[in-house]
Amino acid sequence: MRSDLMKKGLERAPHRSLFKSMGYTDEEIARPLIGVVNSANEIVPGHIHLDIICEAVKSGIRMAGGTPVEFPVIGVCDGIAMGHRGMKYSLASRELIADSVEIMAVAHPFDALVFIPNCDKIIPGMLMAALRLNIPAIFISGGPMLAGSMEGKKVDLISVFEGVGRVKSRQITLNELRKIEDCACPGCGSCSGMYTANTMNCMTEALGMGLPGNGTILAVHAARVRLAKKAGIKILELLKKNIKPRNIAKLDAFKNAIAVDMALGGSTNTVLHLPAIAHEAGIKLDLDLFNKLSEKTPNLCKLSPAGAHHIEDLDAAGGVQAVMKEISKLGVINEKALTVTGETVGKNLKAARVLNNEVIRPLKNPYTQEGGIAILRGNLAPGGAVVKQSAVVPGMLVNKGRARVFDSEEEGTKAILDGKIKAGDVIVIRYEGPKGGPGMREMLAPTSAISGMGLGESVALLTDGRFSGGSRGAAIGHISPEAAEGGLIALVREGDLITIDIPKRKLTLKVNSEELRRRKNAWKPRAPAIQSGYLSRYSSLVTSASTGAILKDR
Repeated sequence: MRSDLMKKGLERAPHRSLFKSMGYTDEEIARPLIGVVNSANEIVPGHIHLDIICEAVKSGIRMAGGTPVEFPVIGVCDGIAMGHRGMKYSLASRELIADSVEIMAVAHPFDALVFIPNCDKIIPGMLMAALRLNIPAIFISGGPMLAGSMEGKKVDLISVFEGVGRVKSRQITLNELRKIEDCACPGCGSCSGMYTANTMNCMTEALGMGLPGNGTILAVHAARVRLAKKAGIKILELLKKNIKPRNIAKLDAFKNAIAVDMALGGSTNTVLHLPAIAHEAGIKLDLDLFNKLSEKTPNLCKLSPAGAHHIEDLDAAGGVQAVMKEISKLGVINEKALTVTGETVGKNLKAARVLNNEVIRPLKNPYTQEGGIAILRGNLAPGGAVVKQSAVVPGMLVNKGRARVFDSEEEGTKAILDGKIKAGDVIVIRYEGPKGGPGMREMLAPTSAISGMGLGESVALLTDGRFSGGSRGAAIGHISPEAAEGGLIALVREGDLITIDIPKRKLTLKVNSEELRRRKNAWKPRAPAIQSGYLSRYSSLVTSASTGAILKDR
C-alpha cells in the first residue's frame, strides 16, 4: 500500500507513535488509509453542512475496511464575494486548492482519496488535484439547495441579485426586495439553479468521477447522506481494483461531460475549468471542441437562470443519468468510458430514464438544436470568447450596437444602476481578465442589474472577465487576448460599433485597420491593479482564459 511509506517497518516506529498519539489503534493503522478532503466551512452555504457528509463518508470507509483520515481545504463563496474585491480571489483559489491537496497527499501518502466539494472553484480545484496525483479517488458533493418559495412562486439567489436593479428602476420596493431576500435561499446546499457549482457537480458525474446522483440529489435529502456512505464504501473497491482518475477521465470522458453540459445549458465557467482539469491529465481540450459538440448536442433543459426549472426538478426528472441516456441516442456519449462505479457509462445508463419531458425534453422537441454554450471568435476575440446562448433571447442572437466602455466592473455596474445605459448599447467591461483583474471576476452584479433595469432583451455585455452561472442575457465573456495583454478589447473606444452574431460565432469591432494600428501604437500597458500578496504572484503566472487560466509551470 502507498501508505506503507509512512507506517510500515522498523524505521516507521516514530511515525506509528505519532498516529497513536491521535488515538489511532494498530488495527486502524494497518488498514488502507483513505484521505478525506473536506471543504466544510461556515461562510459558504453549500459547505455549511459538509461535516455531515464527511461523517457519512467516513462511516462508509470504515464499513469497507479502511481508515478515514480527514483534512481540510479552503473555499470561497462566489455569491458573498461577488461585486467587490473579494471576487478577484475566487478563480485564483482554484490553484491553491489543487496545490494544497497535492501537498497533503504527498506529504502523507494516503492510499486513496475521497473529495467532498460543493461550490464553484472548489470542485475544479479538487478535480485538478485528483488527476495530478492520480491515486484512486472519488467525489461526493454536498448537493444542491432547494429553490425558495414566495407567494406561491419559486425564487432563488438570482431573484435577489436582479431585485437590486428592479428597486433602482422602481419596479419593486425595498420592502418587497427584503421579502425576496428572506425567501430565496431556504437552506444549505449549492445555489438552486444551473449555476457554476451545480454545473460542475453535474460535470463531475458526467465525467465519471462521481456516483450517479452526485450532481442533483438535494443537500437536505437523506439520499445525499446515503450516497456519501456509498462513496466511502466504493473508494475501497477502486483501491482494490487500482482504478485511478486517469483511467476514468480520458478524452472521451471529457467529451461526454461537454455534451452533457450542452444539453443542460450549464455555466460558461465550464469552458475555463474543464480544460484546466484536462491539462492535469496531459489532455488538451481545444475551445473549438465545445463548438463541435454544441453543433451535435441539442439543449434539452432550461434551468434557472435560463428558465423556470431548478436542480430539484432535474433530480426528480431523472438527473444527469437521464440526460446522458437521452443524448446517447445521438452517439455523442461514449458508453465504454469507465466510471467510479467500477462499471462503464453504458452499464450505468441501463437503469436511467427520463421521468419528466418538460424538464428534460426529448430529442424530437429540444429548446434548440444546438447546445447551451457557444465559442465566438473574430477580430475582437481571436483567442475566443464564451456565451451561454441558451440564456440569450432570440432577438439578441444577432445584434449590433455602440460601445459603452468601462475599465472595471464597478464603473460598469454604477452606470447601469444610475440609468446611463440605454437600449441598444453594448457594454464593454475590460481589465478584468485573469492577469488584468487580476483573478477574472464574475460579472453577476452588472448582468443582474441589466435584467433588473429591464434591459435584458436590448443590451449586451462584453468582458475579458467572466460570468456567474447565474448570469443571463447577451453576456459574452472570456474575451481573449485580454486587455492587460494588449488584446483588441483594450483598444475599443466609446461609440465604436460592435457586431455580435452568435449563430455564426462572430464577434467584431467595426473599426478600420489603420485606426486600430494608431490606437495600438498609442496604447500603454497598465500597472497591475494589485502589486503585492498572492494575487500579484498569480497575475505574473496565470495564462489566458482560452487555456483555462491555468498557471505557467515555470
